[in-house]
Amino acid sequence: MTIRHLRIFTEVCACKSVTGAAKKLYLAQPSVSLAIRELENHYGVKLFDRIARRLDLTEAGQRLLAYATQIIALFDDMERDVGQFDGQRVSIATSLTIGTCLLPSLARQFSRIHPEIELHAMIENSERVIEGVLSNHYDLALVEAVSDEPQLLAEQLMPDELAAICSPDHPLLLNKAGICAEDFAAQRIIMREKGSGTRELFDSVMLVHNMKIKPFWESANTQAIIAAVSAGIGISVLPERLLSEALAEGKICKLHLSGISFKRSFYLIRHRNKYLSPAAMDFMGLCYNLRKEKEEKDVPDLNP
Repeated sequence: MTIRHLRIFTEVCACKSVTGAAKKLYLAQPSVSLAIRELENHYGVKLFDRIARRLDLTEAGQRLLAYATQIIALFDDMERDVGQFDGQRVSIATSLTIGTCLLPSLARQFSRIHPEIELHAMIENSERVIEGVLSNHYDLALVEAVSDEPQLLAEQLMPDELAAICSPDHPLLLNKAGICAEDFAAQRIIMREKGSGTRELFDSVMLVHNMKIKPFWESANTQAIIAAVSAGIGISVLPERLLSEALAEGKICKLHLSGISFKRSFYLIRHRNKYLSPAAMDFMGLCYNLRKEKEEKDVPDLNP
């Protein structure tokens, strides 16, 4: 028994005729008769009394009609609701750096392509973003670190780099040869909180130099760190993409480090078992376009 059987049955009831139902449903009359017989065989009852060329519902037929009417209505509601819901919302999470530098442009482009679809975005530190993808809170995420979780798929998008910064009057600026790891570690260092991609990279790079640094000050707010550095409270290492305004205004200065590099990449991640709607796939396409634009920009022009 299928929804098709119920539709044919209710139409026969409405028309009080197999011939009329066949015309209404654009079916051959034998197909309609077969569907009614299959229903009767399935339930082991007679659904119609066939008297004087007239079809009258039996008591069993009346019961089936009551159920069939509700089932068809619920089925049609389900078809409309589920069909409309799929892809009506895309949920994205990003780290602070990507949420500041890349997400606004991606969101604007996505809204132009899909003005009818809600783009829900959450900006968190990388650790929480990855946890959210693993717990199925987000369709896609953009982070600076690769997780070793086997449930995640990660695709590299573009390179990124952190810069060491200090106040304009900091004595380290007098060192033009470059600051070594030991001198750098001896400073009061202000850093992002644990769990952020910036902090993870900083800690891992310093461990390479056999140094485990306990920051003088920690904050989840990049602008608060920039303000503290500008005030001479300490030095810091932050994403270079977030420093352009403060550098241009002379609030902070970049430090030249010797033998220390804070390079990383941005990644698009998703759960390997997550179903992605066509709209979510389109958002992925926009991320790929960013990568392509970056690659084309980095290719040197060989024409004279």
